[in-house]
This record gives sequence, C-alpha cells and structure tokens, in this order.
Amino acid sequence: MKALVVALIIVSATLCGAPAWAAIVEATTSLSLADIDVHDKPRLEQALKSAVDEVLANVIAFKPTLVTLTDAQVVGQRLYVRLLIADAEGEKTIGELSRDRHGAGGNQPKLRI
Repeated sequence: MKALVVALIIVSATLCGAPAWAAIVEATTSLSLADIDVHDKPRLEQALKSAVDEVLANVIAFKPTLVTLTDAQVVGQRLYVRLLIADAEGEKTIGELSRDRHGAGGNQPKLRI
C-alpha cells in the first residue's frame, strides 16, 4: 500500500509540473580545406562562419541565442567542427549545468549571435 501511495505522489507531481521548453542542439558540419590556405586566417574564419551560418539557416528550427564551437578536427582535406546551439531557455539550462559541474565561476566560451 505504501508503494502505491508513493507512486501516486510521484505521478501527480510529475503531471503537475510544467516542463521548460529549451532547445539545445549539437550539430557537426565540415568544410573543405582543399581551396583554403590554412595560414590565411581571415579566409579560414570566413569559410568557417559561412559553414556555421549554413547550419543555422538550414538545420536549426529555432532562433539561437548561443552558438559554441565545442570541437574542431582536420581529417584529410576537411575541417570538421562541432557546434553547441541553444535558444534562450537552453542557454539558461547550459549555464545551470555548467555551474553545477564547475562551481559558481564556471565559464564556457560563447559566440553570441
């Protein structure tokens, strides 16, 4: 009987709580390095920005407020980049998770849009 009461309390608490709608996406994209001199920093930055803009325009279905580059690797003649993209609520969630993991002063590099 106690288990039934506990289960009912948990179910009712779950049903009464309003979920927070946060959008957080991790996307990977790549760009060819065949036509880019990797020592030409402005051209490389422009190519990377174009690749990120393409992801934001064609893949993401929400208005992002946070875009973070989480990884970049060169494989052959391609640069693969991993992006963490979030809306305002997702950004708050990431901030809370970061504070929980790194303490109150946990900072994560951000690219604001």
